[in-house]
Amino acid sequence: MRFVAIDVETANPNCASICQVGVALFEDGELIDTWSSLVDPEDYFDPVNVSIHGITEADVAGEPPFPRVYPDLSNVLRGNTVVHHTHFDRTALTRAARRYRLSPLEAAWLDSAKVVRRAWPEFAQSGYG
Repeated sequence: MRFVAIDVETANPNCASICQVGVALFEDGELIDTWSSLVDPEDYFDPVNVSIHGITEADVAGEPPFPRVYPDLSNVLRGNTVVHHTHFDRTALTRAARRYRLSPLEAAWLDSAKVVRRAWPEFAQSGYG
């Protein structure tokens, strides 16, 4: 069994303002590889978002914008099951691709929060963070 877990951070409430992407590749239950990149969101940083992830405008100065990160990210995700926690990460990637007129990322998407809600009834309403 092989899958990629993904986490995306955004600079502000606009889901397309990706400022970091991180992925971890698992095979047969073992961590095989990781990949991450800071991303220049070409947008402002909201203090609320910075308080959540700690990434600032200064941290991404000189980093590539999303279109330059996209080919590497696409190569990592293509053909894999991509696990994301809640709709946020997939939505952010979709909106960033749309913002830059890039084709949607090709992957089989699996929302881990939905899996938890269905597998453990005690977490069906909340508590799956």
